[in-house]
Amino acid sequence: MAYEIIMPKAGIDMTEGQVVKWLKKEGDPVKEGEIILEIMTDKTSMEIEAEASGILLKIVHPDGDTVPVTEVIGYIGSENESVDTLMPEVIEDTGEKESEEDKRMIRLEDNYNVVVIGGGPAGYVAAIKAAQLGARVAIVEKGEFGGTCLNVGCIPTKAYLKNAEIIEHIREASTRGILIDSSQIKVDMEKVQEYKNGVVKKLTSGVVALLKSNGVDIYQGVGKINKNKDVVVNDSQIIKADKIILAGGSKASRINIPGIESDKVLTSDDLLAIKEVPETLAVIGGGVIGTEMGQSFAGLGSKVIIIEMMDRIVPPLDHEVSAELTRIVKKKGMTIITSARITEIVDKGDKLEIKIDGKDSVIADKALISIGRVPDLEGMGEVKFETERGKIKVDKYMETSVKGIYAPGDVNGIKMLAHVAFRMGEVAAENAVKGNHRSIKLLSAPSVVYTSPEVAMVGLTEEEARAKYDDIRIGRFNFAANGRALASSEAHGFVKVIADNRYGEVLGVHIIGPSAAEIITQASLIMEMEITVDEVIKTIYGHPTYSEALFEAFADILDEAVHIPKKKK
Repeated sequence: MAYEIIMPKAGIDMTEGQVVKWLKKEGDPVKEGEIILEIMTDKTSMEIEAEASGILLKIVHPDGDTVPVTEVIGYIGSENESVDTLMPEVIEDTGEKESEEDKRMIRLEDNYNVVVIGGGPAGYVAAIKAAQLGARVAIVEKGEFGGTCLNVGCIPTKAYLKNAEIIEHIREASTRGILIDSSQIKVDMEKVQEYKNGVVKKLTSGVVALLKSNGVDIYQGVGKINKNKDVVVNDSQIIKADKIILAGGSKASRINIPGIESDKVLTSDDLLAIKEVPETLAVIGGGVIGTEMGQSFAGLGSKVIIIEMMDRIVPPLDHEVSAELTRIVKKKGMTIITSARITEIVDKGDKLEIKIDGKDSVIADKALISIGRVPDLEGMGEVKFETERGKIKVDKYMETSVKGIYAPGDVNGIKMLAHVAFRMGEVAAENAVKGNHRSIKLLSAPSVVYTSPEVAMVGLTEEEARAKYDDIRIGRFNFAANGRALASSEAHGFVKVIADNRYGEVLGVHIIGPSAAEIITQASLIMEMEITVDEVIKTIYGHPTYSEALFEAFADILDEAVHIPKKKK
C-alpha cells in the first residue's frame, strides 16, 4: 500500500512550504529514515525523512513548488504499484447548484489549529493545553462542561457519600462520649440536591472560565466529524481545523433484560436527580459506581441490595481487598448477592420484582442499573475509525487510525477514569500541536473506589503479579495498629504491597482504609520514579499519620516492620 509524503506542518503559524530539492528521483529506492528532500518554511530549512521503505513512485510537486501544509507532494510504494490509482480523483463541474443543506451551513474556513469535540476531563484539558502551546483552539460541547465526572459522576457522588459519612459519624458519636439529644436523623432531599447542584455549578462554571481565560472559543451543540474531516456543529456550522481531538466521553451502559424499560429502573444519572430516598434500592451491578451509589443511599436511609453477576463486588480489585470491602459493607447493613444472573424485572405497580436465576427474587421500590459506561461515539460522524468492541483504537500518541484526529479519554476505553482522561488530553493536545512525540504512560495511574472506607490501588494485583513474576513478596499492615486510625475511630482495613523479591521493584499497592484515595498517590509516585522497597523504608514518615501504614507495609516486605508482631518462622 502506497505511503503519502506530505508537506509537514512544522509550527502553529506555518501554512505552506517550498520544495527546495528532491534528493531522489522517481523510481529510486528509498529506506525508512533516509532523507529524501529539503523544504523551506518562512523561518527555516528542513530535511524530510522517508517514513516508509519502498520506491519513490511519484513526485507530485517538483523543486521550486510552494505547497500548502498537509498537501501530498509525493508517494512511496512497491515497485509494481500503479501511480494512477494514487492520484486524487478530479471531479468535473457538472453545473449542479449547491444543495439547500450546503447553503445553510456557515463555514468558518481555516479558522483553527485544533478543534476539540467534548468538554469533559479529556476535552477541556486538551483545549487548554493546546491553547497554552500557542494554538488557536475551539471546543464543542453538547451539554454541560465537565463531562460525566463533574456533572453526574465523581463530584456529585462524592457529595452524597459525604452526607452518608456525616450520618455515620453522628450515629457513632456516643461511642466517643458525644451525646446527641435526639437519635432521629432526617434527610431533606431537596437540600441535598440543592447542595450537590451548587457544587456542580461552581465547578462547571469554573471550567468555562478557564477555557475563556486561555482564549478557547466555545461552541454549544452536538459536534460531529464529516467526510472532509471538518467538525459540523448542530448540522449548521462547519469548523475547519488542522487537527481534531475527539473526546466524546462515555454514556451509561444498558443491558437487554425483560422489564428493564420500567420507569422504576434508573441510571446513575436518574438516581442523582431523585427527590425521595427509596425505602428499598436494588443495585444491579456491583462495580465501582454501583457500590459507591449503593453505600450513598444506604447512608441516607435506603435498604440496599447489590446484585452482582461475578463472584465478588468490584471484580478488578485484589481478591483480599474485595473480600474486606464486602465484609465491611455487609456489617453496615447492605445486602450483597453475587454470582447472580437476572432473568426478568417485573413492575408490580408500587414495587419491582427482580428475578434471579436459581435464587430468591429481590423486591425493591427502585432499581439502579449500574453495569458500567460505554464510549459515546456520536462525534465520529461520517468518518470511519478503526474500533474494537465499540471503542476507538488509538496509538501511544492518542492518535486514531485517521491521521490528524486524536481520541483521548473514555472514547478509547483504555482506562475510563477522569484523572487518566486529564493526562490523555494533555498528551493528545501536545502531539496535535507539536507533532507526535509524547506517549502515554499508565503504569502509575491509580484507581479509587470512594466507599467508606475508601479503596485505592495502583499496579498489579497479587493474582496478576504471581502470573507474571516467578518470585514476589507481600507486605501488609492493618490500620488497626495505626495510631491515627485508632484515635479517629477508623481502624479498619489494611495496606498491601506487592514487590519483586529479586530486585525490590514495587509491582502493586492496594489500600482499603481511611484516606486511601490520598495515600495511593504516594504509591503512584514511588512506582513512577521506580523507587525500590529498600529506598522507601529509608524515608521518614510523619507521626501520627495514616500514611505510616504504607511505610509499615513496605517494611513488612523485608521483615523489618516494627509495629507488627514478629512472624513465626
